[in-house]
Amino acid sequence: MTRIFPNLARTLSTAASAVRSCMKLKLFSYSIAPILLVMAFLIASAQEQSPSPEVSQPTVVSTTEKGLGALKANQPQQALDQFELALKTNPDDASANLLAASAALSLYKNDLAVKYAEKARELDPNNWKVHTTLVAAYAGAGMKQQRDQEREILRRLHGDPNAPDAMQAKGFLLEMFPLKQYRIEAIEYFLPVEKLHIYYRFVIRNGAGKRVWQIDVESNDFDQNSWAKAHPDEAATGKRQFQLVGADRDIHMDYRMFSGAPDYDLIRAQVVGVIQEQTAPFPGEARQ
Repeated sequence: MTRIFPNLARTLSTAASAVRSCMKLKLFSYSIAPILLVMAFLIASAQEQSPSPEVSQPTVVSTTEKGLGALKANQPQQALDQFELALKTNPDDASANLLAASAALSLYKNDLAVKYAEKARELDPNNWKVHTTLVAAYAGAGMKQQRDQEREILRRLHGDPNAPDAMQAKGFLLEMFPLKQYRIEAIEYFLPVEKLHIYYRFVIRNGAGKRVWQIDVESNDFDQNSWAKAHPDEAATGKRQFQLVGADRDIHMDYRMFSGAPDYDLIRAQVVGVIQEQTAPFPGEARQ
């Protein structure tokens, strides 16, 4: 037994000596002496099986903090490694699952992002940030039905007084995808924003994560009124005239116009076409 618990013999010897001394002094009776020896055995066993502070594993908090630092430094793989390390310690940590999903999204590991985001939803179903991550994960994985279900959930949360964070948000990240040498972040707004009524915004970033351009999907009232008079039947069904407009600080560029419903997949195809046709650097790239 001493091979299993190397300090056991010393602990029991010390305990036995203490028991004999107390018995000589008549501090307790012989009847409880065996109980004290058993207690000494249990204490020794616990001490042997408890990990030494010097070899304790990193805490979930410390690894998560390292992962957050890596995400902020645009190092998603290092971040994902840290979050997965935290999940090995506690696989039911909702925050670690959510952060792991975010890191996987940045790496375009969309199936992995779905896995972690769904686990986060299972653990924290009322967290609006879980749904904003899950919608982008489903979009990246090509799971359109699930993506659109999450979009509807987000719209409901936006109108729910019990979800103040969702109510205060103007929109959410719908998808993140690579195109040429860029990373495209597609943002959907709950309601059209700004005076020109922007429905979607596609933020274009370079390999370092720096924003170099954006393409807005606009449908302003002035153009819409003129278009509706010329196309009353289409306007009556809710269709509108849209413009794709490039923007960077004070620079604006009109790309193309089209009419129809504000369908994301159709609009995404239009934006992808514009970026594919771009041969010169975007204005934002020229300044970097």
